[in-house]
Parts: sequence; structure tokens; C-alpha cells
Amino acid sequence: MVLRQASDFAQLSVLIKQAGLLRRRRGYYYVRIGVNLLVYAAAWVAFALLGDSWWQLAVAVVLAIMTTQLAFIGHDAGHKQIFASRRWNEIAGYFHSGLVGVSYDWWVGKHNRHHANPNHEDEDPDVDISVLAFTQKQSAAKRGPLRWIAARQAYLFFPLLLLEGYALHWHSIKYSGRERYVMIANIVVYLGVVFWVLSPVYAIAFVLVHQGLWGLYMGCSFAPNHKGMPVLSAGHSLDFLRKQVLTSRNITGGRFVDFLLGGLNYQIEHHLFPSMPRPALRHAQVIVQKFCEQHDISYAQCGLFRSYGYVLEHLHEAAAPLRAKPAV
Repeated sequence: MVLRQASDFAQLSVLIKQAGLLRRRRGYYYVRIGVNLLVYAAAWVAFALLGDSWWQLAVAVVLAIMTTQLAFIGHDAGHKQIFASRRWNEIAGYFHSGLVGVSYDWWVGKHNRHHANPNHEDEDPDVDISVLAFTQKQSAAKRGPLRWIAARQAYLFFPLLLLEGYALHWHSIKYSGRERYVMIANIVVYLGVVFWVLSPVYAIAFVLVHQGLWGLYMGCSFAPNHKGMPVLSAGHSLDFLRKQVLTSRNITGGRFVDFLLGGLNYQIEHHLFPSMPRPALRHAQVIVQKFCEQHDISYAQCGLFRSYGYVLEHLHEAAAPLRAKPAV
């Protein structure tokens, strides 16, 4: 049985390679990176020209969007999707991470652990978040204010995502090595420019909108992919193919959702073939879904808003013991 299951992924890999979906797509990435940097730079030019004005909040919204788009490129570089050379992928990754203010080394290490054991309650760092509980076992372990938050986590989930950007900056400084100095420099330059151009009230509002919406956008891009899918425990017997497929969810919606979520909406295909270039994922989806149907493997996909419904339902259920009234 184990050998047969292992051969399933080998068969799927042959189909993907025959379709040419693992070839680098440098032209696509050159255009994507160029457009991202152009819009990002234009937003900062607009910031400088507008001066001390409430219109700067519109610039903050644009920058929140573009900061996330830059982070998506850093994600792709971390998976070696852009170049055949590891060195050039790292250059692209460090460059984009430096602009965003997130440690490339820390994030790649954390994200690789997630890919190795997605939705594993003991080994996936993405289901080990202090303010949230993804299983009733995690709920029972909460204490103090974290217990109060976890009990209401379905209602607080989106407001908490407004803090995600600040958390990413903090973890990048706390857990990275020499790269932390680049992260600190990023924050110092960013705050220096904002408070130099804007008066204190406008500056604080600008930072809150930019960083808050960036965190919200990042969280809304990553959360639908696994949250609400089966959570694995130690000793599970799933092979690589089934472990990746059964714990992941795809988001439908066409090319707009492809852009909005940076290709992360093809989470099943991305987890099966992490180095596959982003534009190839939509083509791989057809092959993978058909293969899963033929091998009786559950393949989850739904619309964007329905996925958030699944996330909130799962969080509410996981925290149910915290809301239960003690027996008299």
C-alpha cells in the first residue's frame, strides 16, 4: 500500500514534467518585478509630492497592496521559482525582503518547515500562533488573556490580522542573524521619511493604515490555504501526495484572484511542486485535479469568501471548550 501510494506522486510528477510546467519563466518574472517596482516607486513619489495631507492615506493603501505584491515575489524567490540559479533567487529574495522589512532567512526557514509538515499541530509553525487555537488541544493550553482571545478568535480573527505586519517586522528582528540590521535600517528609514514629510498626526495615521492593511492583505492571502482543513497529529500514515493535498485548499476565481493572491490560490499544486513558477500553477491545477479524481483523493477548492467562512467556522469550533459553561 505504501509503495503504491509513493508511486502515485511519481506518476503525477511525470505528467507535470511532460507538460513542461517546471521550466523557468524568467520573462514573466522580469515583467512582474518591473511593474511592481515601478508602481511602488511611483507611490513614494506621490507621497513626496502630496506633502502634509490626508490624501496620503490613499497612498498608504496603494503601498499596502504593493508591499504585499513585493512579498509575493520574495515568496517565489524563496522557493527557487524565478531563476535556475540558487544565487540569483537569493539575490531577488533578499532584495524584496529588504524592501518589505521581513527577514528572508527567518521566513524561508519557517516556511520550509510549514511545507514539510503542513497543518501538523506539532511541526507546522503556521499552526503554532500564540493568540489563536487551531485545535481543541491548543485551546485547552491557553492561559490568561490568550485564553480570552482564543475563546472569541473567530470574531477577532480579521482585526488581529491588522497586527500581522507589525508581528512580521518584530519576528524578523528577533529571530534573524546579521539580517536584523537591514530590518532595523528599513524601519528607521521608513519612519524617518514619513515623519519628515508629514506632521505627527498624519504620520501616525499613514503608518497605521499602511502597516495595518499590509498585515490584513498578507493574512487574507495565506489564511484560506490551510485553515479549516484537517489538522494532522504525530503518527499519521499519509504519504507525501496525500499529506499535501488533503491539508490544502485551492481558491477559485480566475485571473483576478491569481493576481490578488499571488498564485497562492493554487495551494495544492504549490505544495506538491514548490519550485513550479507561478504562471504554470493554473495549468498544473487541471492535471492535478484530474489525477486526484482518478485516484480517489479528496481535492478541496472553493470561492474566496467561502474559504474565509471555513476558516472562521474552524476557529469557532476549535475554541468551543473555552466558551462552554462549567457543569454545576
